[in-house]
Amino acid sequence: MNNPSNKMKKEYVIGVSALVATLIVTLVAVQIDWGAMFSSSNHSISSENSDFVQAGPFQIAVSVEPETPQVGENRIVIQVKDQEGNPVSGARVRAVGEMPAMGAMPAMHAQADIQESAAGVYQGDFELAMAGSWPLAVDVATDEAHHVDLAFDMATGRRGIQLTTATPSGDVAYHTCSMHPSVKSATPGTCPICGMDLVPVTREELQSGSVMVDEGRRQTIGVKTGEVIRAPFEVPIRLQGQITYDETRLSAISLRFDGWIGDLYADFEGKPVRKGEKLFTVYSPELLSLQEEYLETVKRGRQGSVGNQRQALVNASRKRLTLWGLNNAQIDWLEKQGKAQDYVPLFAPTDGVVMQKNIIAGAAFSQGQTLLKIADLSSLWIETFAYEQDLPLIEPGMSASVRLTNIPGDEFTATVMQVDPFLGENTRTARVRLQVDNTNGQLRPGLFAQATLKSDFGEMLLIPKDAVLVSGEKRIVFKDIGEGRLKPVTVRTGYSDDEYVVVRKGLQDGDRIVTSGNFLIAAESKLKAGVDQW
Repeated sequence: MNNPSNKMKKEYVIGVSALVATLIVTLVAVQIDWGAMFSSSNHSISSENSDFVQAGPFQIAVSVEPETPQVGENRIVIQVKDQEGNPVSGARVRAVGEMPAMGAMPAMHAQADIQESAAGVYQGDFELAMAGSWPLAVDVATDEAHHVDLAFDMATGRRGIQLTTATPSGDVAYHTCSMHPSVKSATPGTCPICGMDLVPVTREELQSGSVMVDEGRRQTIGVKTGEVIRAPFEVPIRLQGQITYDETRLSAISLRFDGWIGDLYADFEGKPVRKGEKLFTVYSPELLSLQEEYLETVKRGRQGSVGNQRQALVNASRKRLTLWGLNNAQIDWLEKQGKAQDYVPLFAPTDGVVMQKNIIAGAAFSQGQTLLKIADLSSLWIETFAYEQDLPLIEPGMSASVRLTNIPGDEFTATVMQVDPFLGENTRTARVRLQVDNTNGQLRPGLFAQATLKSDFGEMLLIPKDAVLVSGEKRIVFKDIGEGRLKPVTVRTGYSDDEYVVVRKGLQDGDRIVTSGNFLIAAESKLKAGVDQW
C-alpha cells in the first residue's frame, strides 16, 4: 500500500510545476506581443522598413497609426527624401482626408496638424468623425518649382492605405486649370471648379516661364506675331476747348468828359464796322469850348507868320483835345469843318464787330463809362485745357489741327501761343491758348472745338498696343523664342499713340512678339509658372 502522505506530496509538486510552466508561457507570449508592437511602432518612422514612392523630385513614404484607421483619433507619418536619399527638412506638408457629400450631408474634412518631428519626418494627428471611406490627399512642397501631390484610398476598418495617384517624376510637374491656376493635380483630369480640362505644366516651363503653343493651336485661337520695330513716333494730344475773342484785338470806347449822345450809328451788338467809320456823335459844353479855343489858335497861326511860339500854342491846344479823349482823326476832321461842332463824331479805331453796346441815341453818359466794345475777329483764340501729365509735351509754337462741332469733316490749323504757368486747383489742368486765323469769318466765338497736337519723339522702339497685357503695375509681352514656345517678358513702356507703344526696357529691335491672341493664351495657361510675373 502506498503511503497517503507521500501521495499528497507528489500531487502538490506536480501542481506547482504546472502553475510555474503556465506563468512562463504567459510571460513569453506577452513579451512577444510587446516586441511586435514596438517593432511595428519603430517601423512607422524607420526609413529602412518604409515603402517609398517616387513623386516629382522627392521620395515619399506615408503610413497611418493604427494601421487600420478607426473612428476617432489617428496619426499620419510622412517621410520625405530627395532623389539622393537625403532627408528633406523645412518642407510645407499637408494631409487632408475627405468624406464625400452624401445626400443632404455635406462633405466632411479631417485635416492633420502636421509638424516636423525629425529631419525629413512629418507627423500629425487627425480625427475621423464617422466610419466609411476617407480618401486622403497629401501635399508636399519646398518652393513653387518643387511641389507634389499624392492621393491615397483610406477607409475605417480596412487595413493600410493604398496609393492611387502621385505627381510623376518626369518632365511634367503637375496639371493645372487655365482659368483657376490654384488648382494643381498630379494626374490629368478636369477642374473641380469650372470643369475645364487640366493642362500639364512641365518643369522647364516652371523654370523659364514659357508656354508651348503649337502652330495648330495658334491658328485656332488666332495668335499672330510681329517684330519689335524702331520707327519715327509722335504722341497725339487731344484737347477740348472753345473759340473765344483774341483779347489783344479788343477795343473799348470811353470818353474823359460828361456829355450826351447824338446820332448813334453803331446801334446794335454784332454790327460790323470798318476802321474810320462813324460810331456816334457826342455833345459836351466843355468839349465845345475846347474846340473853339483850338480853332481860334489854328486861325491865328495861319494869319500870322508861322513861328516857333505860335506853333507851340497850336500844339498845346491840340494836346488838350487829345487829353479829353479825341484822337488825331477827330481833330483833323474838326479842322476841315472850320468851326466848332455841337456834336462831335467818334470813329471806329479798327475793323471789327460791336460786341457790347451800353448807349442809345440821346442818352447822357459819364466820363470813363464804357460806351462800346469792338472786337476784331480776323484772328481768334481757342482756349483749351490740358491735364498735368500732358503739359511736358506742349510748347508754344506747336501746330495743331482743329475740328469744330458745327463744321464736321473740316480742319483748321492753329498755333499754340501760350500755356498757363499754373494749374487749376480743382481740375488739375492748365489752360492752353491757341491762335487761329479767321480772315474768312468762318469761325465764331463760342463754338466748341477739338484740337489735336502731336509731340515728335523721333525714332523710338515700338510694339503694337494690343501686344501689351496689363497686370496691376506690370506690363507683360509674350516673346516668341522659337520651337513653338512663348515666353512672358516684363517690359517697361512709355507713351502711346493709340496704335503703338514705346518700349523703354525688356525688348530689342527685331524680337518677335505676340501681337494678337494674348488674352486667350493667358486664359489657357495663366503663364503657368510665370504667375509670379502677373
